[in-house]
Amino acid sequence: MTGVCGCCGALRPRYKRLVDNIFPEDPEDGLVKSNMEKLTFYALSAPEKLDRIGAYLSERLSRDVARHRYGYVCIAMEALDQLLMACHCQSINLFVESFLKMVRKLLESDKPSLQILGTNSFVKFANIEEDTPSYHRSYDFFVSRFSEMCHSSYEDPDIRTNIRMAGIRGLQGVVRKTVNDELQANIWDPQHMDKIVPSLLFNLQSEEGTESRSPSPLQASEKEKESPVELTERCFRELLGRAAFGNIKSAVTPVLMHLDNHSLWEGKTFAVRCFKIIMYSIQSQHSHLVIQQLLGHLDANSKNSATVRAGIVEVLLEAAAIAASGSVGPTVLEVFNTLVKQLRLSVDYELTGSYDGSTNIGTKIIKAHEERQLQEAVIRTIGSFANTLPTYQRSEVMLFIMGKIPVPGVSLTLPSSDSGPEVTRMIQIMLLKSLVQVTAGFQTTNMLTALPSSFLEPLLSFSLTEDPEIRLLVLEILLSLIDRHENRPKFSRISIVSDISVLKLKLDKCSRQDNLFMKKHGQQLYRHIYLNCKEETSAQEHYETLFALLGLLSVELANEEVVVDLIRLALALQDLALCTDEPLPTYNRCAVHALAAAYLNLICQLTTVPAFCQHIHEVIEVRRKEKPYLLPEDVFTQKSKLPSSLDKIDADVLFLQSKITEVLGGSGYNTERLGTPYVPQYTDEDRLSKRKSIGETISIQMDVESRNSPEKKERTPAEEITFETLKNAIVDSVGMEEQERERRRQVVEKFQKAPFEEIAAHCGARATMLQSKLNQIFEITIRPPPSPSGTISSGYGQTQSRSVPIYEMKFPDLCVY
Repeated sequence: MTGVCGCCGALRPRYKRLVDNIFPEDPEDGLVKSNMEKLTFYALSAPEKLDRIGAYLSERLSRDVARHRYGYVCIAMEALDQLLMACHCQSINLFVESFLKMVRKLLESDKPSLQILGTNSFVKFANIEEDTPSYHRSYDFFVSRFSEMCHSSYEDPDIRTNIRMAGIRGLQGVVRKTVNDELQANIWDPQHMDKIVPSLLFNLQSEEGTESRSPSPLQASEKEKESPVELTERCFRELLGRAAFGNIKSAVTPVLMHLDNHSLWEGKTFAVRCFKIIMYSIQSQHSHLVIQQLLGHLDANSKNSATVRAGIVEVLLEAAAIAASGSVGPTVLEVFNTLVKQLRLSVDYELTGSYDGSTNIGTKIIKAHEERQLQEAVIRTIGSFANTLPTYQRSEVMLFIMGKIPVPGVSLTLPSSDSGPEVTRMIQIMLLKSLVQVTAGFQTTNMLTALPSSFLEPLLSFSLTEDPEIRLLVLEILLSLIDRHENRPKFSRISIVSDISVLKLKLDKCSRQDNLFMKKHGQQLYRHIYLNCKEETSAQEHYETLFALLGLLSVELANEEVVVDLIRLALALQDLALCTDEPLPTYNRCAVHALAAAYLNLICQLTTVPAFCQHIHEVIEVRRKEKPYLLPEDVFTQKSKLPSSLDKIDADVLFLQSKITEVLGGSGYNTERLGTPYVPQYTDEDRLSKRKSIGETISIQMDVESRNSPEKKERTPAEEITFETLKNAIVDSVGMEEQERERRRQVVEKFQKAPFEEIAAHCGARATMLQSKLNQIFEITIRPPPSPSGTISSGYGQTQSRSVPIYEMKFPDLCVY
C-alpha cells in the first residue's frame, strides 16, 4: 500500500508538489524557505502555471481555515505575499483573483487575528503597481468589510483598537488601488464614499477624548507605534489629496452628513478640526468648492437651531481664511451674500421669536442669546475673511455690504411679514458692525478709490440718524478707512497735550489723490462732524471718536486749505456750544467746548505757528483757572463737576476767530477764508434721515419737486465773477450729482410710501399734460403734405391744399430708389 501511495504522489503535478513542500510538518516551524525559493523560481520560469498555483494555495487555505489549522493559514498567506511581490507577468490577474478570494475568506472569519492577517496581505497587494489592467475586478466587498471593521465593538479594547486600525489601513489600500485606475469601480461614487468617510470620521471622533492621554511624539517614535487618530488623519488626508476637481463634492458631502447626523456642529471643535484637515489636504485651487458647499449647507440649515448655524459659521470662518490664501475663485461676494442673509434672518428670528414669523404653539421657540452669539460669529467671519482679501476686493465687499443696509424710509424685504422699525434698526447695526470688521486694518494709497461716492454718501447719511449706536459705528468705519499710518490709538482719549511729540505721530506728505479726495468730499465730512456735535444723544465715546476723526484728518489728509477749513470748523463748534437757540444739554455744550479746545491745541502744534500756539495755550490756561469744565480733563471723567447752565461765558476763555485769522494770515494762510465763519450747508438729506412719518416724507418730496419745476424757477441776477466764485462753483458742481441721486431716491420713496389717491392724481396730471403735448405734435405732423399738383380754391376765395394719396404722387427720378 505504501508503494501505491508513493507512486500516486510522484504522478501529481509539479506545482502541487512544490506547494506542498513549503508547508512543514509542524506549523510553528514556519515557512520552509528553501522550498519557497524553488516554488518562486518555478513560478517565474513557468508563469502560465501561476494561476494554478494560486488556485491550489486557495484550496489549501480554505481547507485549513475550516479545520481551524491557523498555523498553516499564516504560512499560505506568507507564500502568497512572496509570490505577489516576485511575479509581475501578464498572467498575474488570475493569480490575483485567487489571492483576493483568500483575503476575502480571512476577512469573513470571526477570528480577529485572521481579519488582521487578511488586511495586512491586502495592504501589501495594494502597494504593488500592476503592469496589466483588470477589467472585471471588484472591491465593493472590501470597502464594506473594512468600513465595518472601522466600527468594531469587540469587547477587549486592545483587540478592538487593532481591528479598527486594520480597517483604516484596509480602506487606505482600497483607495490607493482604485483611485488612479480608470478601469476600476469609481471609488468616489456615493455608495463608496458614504462608507469610507464616515468610518474615518468615526475613528477621529471616538479617539478625540483620549487624544490627550496618548503618548508624546518622542515616546511614540520610540515605541514605533502609530495611534489610531494619527493613522486615521493620515488616511483621510491621503484620500482628500487624491481628489480631483470633480470629486471634491463627493468627499465633502459625507462629512456634512456625518456632522449633521451626530449633532457635531454644536461642539464646533471637531467640525473645525475636520474642515482644517480638508482645507489643508485638498489642492489649493479647489478650496472654493469646499466654501461653496459650506455656504449651501448653511442655507439649507437656515431654520435649524442657532447653535448649529453658529457651528457652521465657525467652520466657514476657519475654512474661508485658509481658502483665501490660495484661490478663492468666484465665491468672494457669494460668501458675504450668504453671511449677510444669515445675519438678517437671525435678527428677524430674534425679534419675532420663531422661525416662521408666527407665535403658534407648534412653532419652535428661539433663544435670543443663542441668536446673538450667532450674529457675533457671523460678524467675526465677515471680518476674518475680508482681512485676507486684496484691497480692490475688499473695496467691492464694502460696497456690497453697504448696498445691503436698509436706508431709512425705504421698504425692506425680510422673511417675516410684520418687519418693523426695530428689525430695520437691528439689521443696520449688524451690517455696520460687519463693515467695522471689514474696514479694520484697511490700507490704501488712493482715498478716492477706497471711499467712492457710492460708498461714502450712504455711509454719511447714517451718521445723521437719531440712534447713537449707529452714529458711533459710522464714525468707527470712517476712522478705520482714514487711518493709514496706525495713528488712531494715539487719539483714543481727548486730552490737552502740551507737547504732541510724545504721541510720536507718523506724518506723511499729502498726495495729489488725497488733495482731490478732500476737495471732493471734505465739505461733506466737515458737515457731518458738525451735525454729529449737535446731537443731544451723543455721549463721551462719540466725542472721543469725533476728536480722533478730526486728528486723523489733520495728520493723514491735511494740506493748507484743509487746515484752514478744520480750524474754521473747530471755531464753528465753539459757536455751536455758545448758541442758545440749540436745545443742547449742559453736558453736551461743555463736551463740544472741550472737543474744540483739544483739537485746536493739536492743530496749532501741527501748524508750528508760534503766535497761533501762544493764543491757544493762553486761552487753555485761563480755562484751567476759571472754567475747568470747558476742558476735556474735567468733562470726560466719571465724576465731572458741571454747572447747571452756560449762560455767561467771558470772551477771555474763548478762542477768537479774529485773533487766529490775524496770526495765521502773517504765516501765509488764506485770511479771507479764515475770517469767514463756517456754516454747514443743510440739504434734504438732513431732513430725510430723520423723518418719522409718511406725511412728512410726502411734504418734503412735494417741496423738492416744486422747487425743481421749471414754472417756479426765477431768473437770478448777474453776479460778479471772481476767483473765489469759480472755485466755489467747482466745489458745488460735485454736489449736483448728489442732488440728482437724492431726487431719484425721493421719487422711489414717494411711490412706495405715498397714499394711492395721491399717486393716482399725480400720474393723472402728468398723463393729461403728456396727452396735450402729443395732440400738438400730431396736429403738426399729420397735416396733409403739399401736393405736387398745386392748390385748389375753396368756395370763399381761400386756397386749400388738395390731399393726394402717396401712391399717386409724382416724384423726380433722383428721389426714387
